[in-house]
Amino acid sequence: MPCSLGMHDGSRMPTNESFRGLNLEVFCLIQKIQAQEGELPIPKISAVPSSVIPWNESVKIQCFGIPESYLYQLEILKNSTSTVVEERWGFQKVAEFIIKRMDTNTAGRYQCQYRKTVSWSKHSEALELVVTGLYEKPFLSTDQGLVMMPGQNISLQCGSAHIPLDRFLLTKEGEASLPQHQNGEHQGNFILGPVNLSFSGNYRCYGWHSGSPYVWSAPSDALELVVTDTMNQGYTVENLIRMGVAGLILVALLAILAESWHSHKVPNKAHLEDLPELTSNTQKYQTE
Repeated sequence: MPCSLGMHDGSRMPTNESFRGLNLEVFCLIQKIQAQEGELPIPKISAVPSSVIPWNESVKIQCFGIPESYLYQLEILKNSTSTVVEERWGFQKVAEFIIKRMDTNTAGRYQCQYRKTVSWSKHSEALELVVTGLYEKPFLSTDQGLVMMPGQNISLQCGSAHIPLDRFLLTKEGEASLPQHQNGEHQGNFILGPVNLSFSGNYRCYGWHSGSPYVWSAPSDALELVVTDTMNQGYTVENLIRMGVAGLILVALLAILAESWHSHKVPNKAHLEDLPELTSNTQKYQTE
């Protein structure tokens, strides 16, 4: 590079090109600083409370950099180009950007980067912000029972009767990730299984047009799936019955033993009636 030649081969800039020489010196200084700093850590980007936001609601975007960074930049990606949405100045490790109103214009893919001295970091991975509620909610149903045993499979259908949606997604409440996508004509079919106890919970689905992947319908009504180990429950009930029967037998044996002990300790009533008479006869015999 020109600055490398100037630094190592001893050549001098011509006196009538001082401005060009100044630019070259600045460029070389920047290169030297960048070499000293090394490659900056790649920032991380996230959305709070979620990257799936209802229509007209707000969302906070966080960009995580390093404490020495003095400038953060948020960009939106559309049509293979990036546009700066907002900048944050000041030394800070985390920069926050607020989108006050989610709609079709603010939905999309976002990325961020930060600057330290003269160096820019690489861009973060893309964050996909989705707005929901543009279309009416689809239906979520199944032809099978909603109470299942571990190891079984279940098929769920998500669709819209009036809107020609061609992309569908199934979610489970409490899950951070969006587990299953499905393409289809007015309906998406999802197969879960083999299921285990962790599959229990409420499921919802969304739909959208393939041409607008970040604008979704409202969520469907919740469908509750219950996975239960009934065999183990049967064993538990059977054991309880056995314990109950054993307890009754033990109580009966204790009652029999108590009655037998009591009958040996207390004299018979007939014997009690004979005792005074025997005593009187004995006294009469002694007098004579």
